[in-house]
Amino acid sequence: MTYDVAKLPLETLIGPVARATELLARLDERLARSSVRDGWIERQNFADAAGALWLEGELVHVEDLVLHDAHMDIRAPTHELTRAHAVLRARRQIIARAPDWALGRDGLRHLTGRGMATAESGREGAGMSVPASGADGPTDMDEPDPLAQELAAIDAMLERTTKVLDGGAVLARKEAAAQPPRPALVYDLDWDEDARLAEWQDVLAQTRELPAILRAAVLLDAWSEIEVLQHAAWLGPLLVGALLRQEGVAAGHLTSLNLGTKNIPRERRRARIRTDRVLAFVDAIQEAALAGLKEHDRLMMARSQMERRLRQRRTSSKLPDLVELVLSRPVVFTGMIQEALKVSKQGALNLVGELNLREMTGRGRFRAWGLI
Repeated sequence: MTYDVAKLPLETLIGPVARATELLARLDERLARSSVRDGWIERQNFADAAGALWLEGELVHVEDLVLHDAHMDIRAPTHELTRAHAVLRARRQIIARAPDWALGRDGLRHLTGRGMATAESGREGAGMSVPASGADGPTDMDEPDPLAQELAAIDAMLERTTKVLDGGAVLARKEAAAQPPRPALVYDLDWDEDARLAEWQDVLAQTRELPAILRAAVLLDAWSEIEVLQHAAWLGPLLVGALLRQEGVAAGHLTSLNLGTKNIPRERRRARIRTDRVLAFVDAIQEAALAGLKEHDRLMMARSQMERRLRQRRTSSKLPDLVELVLSRPVVFTGMIQEALKVSKQGALNLVGELNLREMTGRGRFRAWGLI
């Protein structure tokens, strides 16, 4: 199966592409000067991770994901919750890295679980050390070497060429040693993920001259049609979001494409005509930008309302710290407030009462609060 990128009806696509580009650029420009940018990004990470599982037919509550990320689970984590946390970690890793890391050789090997890439220059190995969780990225990461990246790309192309000439039946010796055998009970052993990923990368190369939003929509459709990875379909939107960041349309954030795709009916996303599917994914990008703008406006309004309650407070008050914590998470919990602010349980409850936060769970125990 080969994904054909020729004969795209530009007269039909150019209008929606222009509108989506305008909205996404407006969101990125607003975030560049925003005082709530870091909190907005973290909240979008949680929302997009839950959206990724929603698209696969699984329901993951955001408050459960926040608890799991803070190592404060109130029950044994489910398989779906663990997968949502994997999406969350991948988003954080992509944001913490250079814009071109995710679609580079090392980034793809790391994100797709192909193991650590060996560095010819001796510097790439350090770049692969990414924290498993947490919003903070590497602090001492070296700048990428353009020459090393070009040589790595040439090596990757030569390896793919060798596999094609050999019939694609045997992996290269180095990769075969790095990849343990997969259990047949879980994986379809005839599913050649390497070949499918190479085909998707070919689409990535062929669409280089297209506008960024149209290119992103085509790549989303190609990822869905090629079915690159058996158990990580959620990675495609993250890689496309990294492309939009690399192209500069969304230079300051990672577009929440899973969140935008939720608002597009499945009949449009899985239509038989490719033009209809591409239009659906263009609309998904536009929906992601609209959702981001609404969330940013909501955070700015909530911040201004909470800051009014900080007037004439003592300099030692913990209330400003609670404001920042509430803005950085979709929901906060008593234990989380205690740990972050170093206060007692009753002190945490008193602070929450002063900010007039909305109770999210309706429970007497393990209560959670969020913005009104």
